[in-house]
Amino acid sequence: MDPALRRVLSAVLLLLMVIFTGGVVVWLIGAGRWSLFETIYYAIYTVSTVGFSELPGTDSFAIVRVVTGVLILGGLGAIAFFQSTLTALLIEGVIGRAFRRRRMQKQLESLSGHFVVAGCGRTGKYVVEELAQIGQRFVAIDRDEDGLMRLSEEIGGGLLYVVGDATEDHTLVAAGVKRAAGVVSALSDDRDNLFITLSVRTLNPSARIISKAVEIENEVKLSRAGADSTVSPNRVGAHRLVSELVRPDATAFLDHLRVDRDLNFEFVEMPAKSSWAGKSLRAIPIRDRTNLLVLALREPDGNYVYNPAPGQVVEAGVQFIVIGEHANVDKLRALLDGD
Repeated sequence: MDPALRRVLSAVLLLLMVIFTGGVVVWLIGAGRWSLFETIYYAIYTVSTVGFSELPGTDSFAIVRVVTGVLILGGLGAIAFFQSTLTALLIEGVIGRAFRRRRMQKQLESLSGHFVVAGCGRTGKYVVEELAQIGQRFVAIDRDEDGLMRLSEEIGGGLLYVVGDATEDHTLVAAGVKRAAGVVSALSDDRDNLFITLSVRTLNPSARIISKAVEIENEVKLSRAGADSTVSPNRVGAHRLVSELVRPDATAFLDHLRVDRDLNFEFVEMPAKSSWAGKSLRAIPIRDRTNLLVLALREPDGNYVYNPAPGQVVEAGVQFIVIGEHANVDKLRALLDGD
C-alpha cells in the first residue's frame, strides 16, 4: 500500500477509536441511563466540536464532564492528524503525481536521439542502471508504475518513463521511439520482444534495435524481424560463469575498470574533414591530451588492427577503440574535430 494512503487510513482509525472509546466510557459511567447509540452519537458531535447539547442527566455524573473534556482534546488531535494526512495525500499524491506526469511529458516530447528500454524486469532493470551510470538519455517503459518509481529512486531520481504495454504502438510513440537512436527490448517473453522489434522497425527504420532472446533458437527469428543484435542472458551468464571459474583475476580487473574508475571501452571515428586524417598514430597526441589507451583500430571494411603500431596511418572513417573515462573520450572527439 502507498505510504501516504496508509497514513490516511491510520488517521481514520485513530479518529474512530477516539469516538468509540469515548462513547463506550460514557455509556459505562451511565450504567444504563443512556443507550450505547446515544453515547457514541454524543461522542461524535463532541469530537467534531459541534456541541449540540449534553446528555440528559449529565449533572448527576460529574465524571462525564471530565471524560467529555478529554474526548474534546483527543478528538481535536485526531481530527488535526486526519486533516494533515489527507492534505498530504492530495498534494503529494494526486496533485503531485499529476504535476510530475505533466513535467515528464514535456521532457519526453523534447527528447531526440535517445534510447528506449522496453521492459524493466529482471534484465531491463540492469539496462536502466547501466545507461544511467554512463550518462545516456533514455526512456523506460513498463506496466508497473510503482516499480518504475522505485527504480527511479534507486538510480538517484530523474528517470523518464512511460507506463504501459511496450507491445502497443501508442506506448512506443509516447516514449518517443520515432525520434530514438536505439531501442532495447528486454521483456521476458520472446514473442513480445519479436512484436516490439517489428513495431519499432516500422515506426523508426533507422533505429538500432537490441533484443533480448530468452531461447537461443529465437535469435534468428528476432534478427529476421529487424533486430540489429540479440543478446541471450543465459549465454552471457554462462560465459561470465566460466570466466569467473578459469580466469577470475582477468574478470576482476575488467570489473575494476568499469566500476571503480568509471572506465569503459569506446569507439571514436576519425572525421573525414579532420586535420589528423591520413597521419600516423604517433603524430596524433592522443595520450598526451586525452590520457586514453588505444587498444585497436576498426577500418571501414570491418577489419580490426589490434595493438596498432605507432606508425600506423589512420585514414578518415577509421574508428579508434579506446579505453578510458568518458570525459577523456569527449576530449578525443574534440581533438579529432579540430577543437
